Amino acid sequence: MDRRVFLTTLAGTLLAAPLAAEAQKKAHIGVLSPPEPFTGVGVLQRGLRDLGYNEADIWFEYRSSAGQDDRFPSLAAELVSLNVDVIIAVTPPAIRAAQSATTTIPIVMMLSGNPVATGLVKSFARPGGNTTGPATLTAELAPKRLEVFKEAVANLRQLAVLLNPVYPGYREALSQTEAAARTRGVGARSFEIRQPTDIETAFDAILRARPDGLIVFPDPLTSTYMARIVDFGAKNRLPVMDARRTFPERGGFISYGIDYTNHVHDGLSYVDKILKGAKPGDLPIEQPTKYELVINLKTAKALGLTIPPSLLQRADQVIE
Repeated sequence: MDRRVFLTTLAGTLLAAPLAAEAQKKAHIGVLSPPEPFTGVGVLQRGLRDLGYNEADIWFEYRSSAGQDDRFPSLAAELVSLNVDVIIAVTPPAIRAAQSATTTIPIVMMLSGNPVATGLVKSFARPGGNTTGPATLTAELAPKRLEVFKEAVANLRQLAVLLNPVYPGYREALSQTEAAARTRGVGARSFEIRQPTDIETAFDAILRARPDGLIVFPDPLTSTYMARIVDFGAKNRLPVMDARRTFPERGGFISYGIDYTNHVHDGLSYVDKILKGAKPGDLPIEQPTKYELVINLKTAKALGLTIPPSLLQRADQVIE
């Protein structure tokens, strides 16, 4: 073989070898999450596949708090010790735990609420540090949720709100809900749950208050006991509204909130950019642009409610 050809071939081989190794490198992704079904590994794998990744090249380390937020710090430390490439942290308690555990491993937030208001990042435009991801702005959506609920429940005069007071952002969400209720002539009263044993006590207190409707603030605890909440509404003929579409899909009355499928896709797009070399602190926080209204018409009929045609037409899904 000609010497020049040999050297050229050898040089090309040596240059290509690291590139091939890099292309075949498995992405090691940690997931720190409450037991929310939409952030399960299967959902994330499908999302990354849609972004062009081979599932065989993605290695997930999934750590769930099982509904106990105080477990997040130790679970975050486990992921850091495994030296994962990226941590997907779901809900503010998980995000804070991940931030306390590492300042170098990139963190992608999901279900973060308003991460600027709660101090998770510096700004929407330049979050800084090692954290980024899409926002959900749950509190800012509270007035619209109340407006939709009032339209669906024409006789709404007294509103109950079920919430977990230890969950970040609840104060602002409750304040905005109460303000929106006042402008529509609706009285609002909150009922707190901090642990599973509080749920039945809260239900008893709600029944004594005799509200015309109940709005549930989403958090890991109300997610875990969603079936019980659905049953409570049905048994007592009480219209109940949630932010998650899984609520009416499981037999609840109505939901209005962000499009969770779109939210997961947005979060994974950050993972994609970081795996390709972007710095998380330079990636702007995207705010939600797509919301979904889901109505379970069968449940509405069981509650004796007639849903205005205009509201049904605006619904993204009507379950019959």
